[in-house]
Amino acid sequence: MFCAQPDHAVPILSFPAYTHRNQTEGRDSGGIEAGRIRKTMPLRSSQILKQILVKQIKPSDCDFVLTQDETTKKRIPCPLDPKHTVNEDQLQKHLRKCNSREKPKPVYYVQDVNSGSEDGTATFREQIPISSLSDVQLENLINKLEKACNGLVPILEDRMLLHKALQEALNDPKNGESASKHLKQQASILGNMDRLGLLESGRCYVEFGAGRGKLSHWVDTALGGTENTHFLLVERATTRFKVDGKHRKQNSLFERLHIDIQHLCLSKVPLLIQKNLQVVGIGKHLCGAATDLALRCLLERCATVDEEPSKRLKRDVIEPAANSSTSGDASGHDGSVPIAGIVIALCCHHRCDWKHYVGKSFFQALGLSEEDFSFFQRLSSWATCGIRKKPDDSSTSHAVSSELENNADHHDLEDQLQNFSSDSLQRLLTVEERENIGRLCKLLIDRGRIHYLQQKGYRADLQYYTDTAVSLENVLLTAVPSHSALL
Repeated sequence: MFCAQPDHAVPILSFPAYTHRNQTEGRDSGGIEAGRIRKTMPLRSSQILKQILVKQIKPSDCDFVLTQDETTKKRIPCPLDPKHTVNEDQLQKHLRKCNSREKPKPVYYVQDVNSGSEDGTATFREQIPISSLSDVQLENLINKLEKACNGLVPILEDRMLLHKALQEALNDPKNGESASKHLKQQASILGNMDRLGLLESGRCYVEFGAGRGKLSHWVDTALGGTENTHFLLVERATTRFKVDGKHRKQNSLFERLHIDIQHLCLSKVPLLIQKNLQVVGIGKHLCGAATDLALRCLLERCATVDEEPSKRLKRDVIEPAANSSTSGDASGHDGSVPIAGIVIALCCHHRCDWKHYVGKSFFQALGLSEEDFSFFQRLSSWATCGIRKKPDDSSTSHAVSSELENNADHHDLEDQLQNFSSDSLQRLLTVEERENIGRLCKLLIDRGRIHYLQQKGYRADLQYYTDTAVSLENVLLTAVPSHSALL
């Protein structure tokens, strides 16, 4: 809105639907008196502007005129979150109510409790691009990978199962392609949980990287909403369209933990302290290092008040045998919660991190270093890179991008593309050879996780839980206590 001025300057108007002044005033046919705006139904801005211009109201007489000084106040980025700005003179007031301000930590927050340790054995710090390797260096790296994988079974068992709880949803003709793929994966995860005897009431299901909480929703549906069944949905990000609301008036309890897995101490969660329930850890496409953080969260005991997390982690690396004798017991071990089983769909090995990786001892026993791990975790993206064009085809990169973007389970497109963009790599290796190398890298990383679970007293396994046409990330990690007859 604008008010006409004698010198034709145009100040900015900002006004609500009506003024709070005496509504008995200003009832002339023009609708506006000096300093008044008629209290009636909200007028369109064009109507108000027309009346102001006709009446030639002075800016000083208008209730809602912003002066030139107010419109030129300096705005600065918020120091808590530079994505938004604030008036400089209002900064202190804004910091007290900014949504990005640091909030009180929950009782189950323990700084870096699930992080890996800096054991000081690794000296590798700079990441060398794969595309910068010479032909000889690349060949030596591949030979080292094949030697390390010697004896490992490269082909996993197919366990593509279904569960009756999702039968109706799978047959819904309204499902789009994406929804259908997600339902097939969730049905197979539930089928494998049922096979391992992990779908039982009286347990607490902890879904890591829960997102909307769909996997927990289907687990609850499969259990029929039985009593004394609880769900903890761990998610650090704020998520829209959550399915938690569908279960508010049912017997099962859904609770969200807004926290990074890295800082979550399960043994301090009030629900688990009060109920003393067995825990089943689940996750669908738990990305990269998040899988390692989740495994530590489930199986490592939290540090005590007088013990720092870093000291605890170092001791666990030195004394794995002492922990393995007790941690496999479903009754739990010192400072932890009882774990009945683990079912996690793996994803994005190229986002793994040596610091958080639980299979360090496995790699080191094979004579592999942190630098080797860095190469292998990046080469793992070759398994899902999606290149289907010839190296001399100019549309290669476009084909790669299209296929990766169409796969809803992939993340960080640029991270994956940079690992095979070199022309020399495409010249030396065929598409099939690159995919095979990527699968070997994934297998080697996952075998390190299997080794960790075995050291903790669990029987762990890897299997294909869905077809590659549904998801290129189709490997499921399962684990139950070693005394279980299942698996």
